[in-house]
Parts: sequence; C-alpha cells; structure tokens
Amino acid sequence: MSRIKIAEEFTDSPGARYKADGGFSGQEFREKLLKPRFDALKPKEFLEIDFDGCYGYPPSFLEEAFGGLVREIGDSKVVENKLKFKADEEPAVITKVKKYIQDALSKKYIHNANS
Repeated sequence: MSRIKIAEEFTDSPGARYKADGGFSGQEFREKLLKPRFDALKPKEFLEIDFDGCYGYPPSFLEEAFGGLVREIGDSKVVENKLKFKADEEPAVITKVKKYIQDALSKKYIHNANS
C-alpha cells in the first residue's frame, strides 16, 4: 500500500481550489502527489491518504483534489476502490471526501479554472 501524509509531504495548511488562488491548492495537490501516486498503483494496491496533522481542509481543496481526480479518471468507482483514508483528528473529513468523489461527475461540481 502506498501512502500520502498530507501534512508531511504537502502542507499542514491546505489552500483553495486552484493554483491561481494561491499556494497549496487542491489542484496542486492532485497534480503533484495524488494523481501520480494513484497512476503508479498496481492492480491490487491501495493508496492511503492520511489527513492528520493539518490545521483543517477547505471544502474547495478537498473537492478539487478528490473530485478532480474522479473527473480526470472518469469513474468514481475506480477512485473509491483504490483509496483508503485516515483522519483520526477530524473523521468528518472522510465523509466529505467520499461525497465529493461520488458527486464529482455531476454538473454541480464541474468547474472551469478560468471562470
């Protein structure tokens, strides 16, 4: 199993949705860590995302990182089946992320970075 501990490998203060909005965005996290690690998984491997150690997660960060991954992959079930989550400090983050993954292909969350 591969693992990303966000607070250690990315930041302890996640930012907004897009790179244009400032540092440590959900888009940057997805492009630099999440998608490359996801793509490197072997067929029966999982990627654990450890949310502990951060000061909080803006909803826009979470949606862009995880919903954005679903939009890139094109299948929420594939993403759901390959990711595991750890959030002992703030368990509600997992519920939010799972909702963003499930809803990612609905028009409600399709955004344009230029709008």
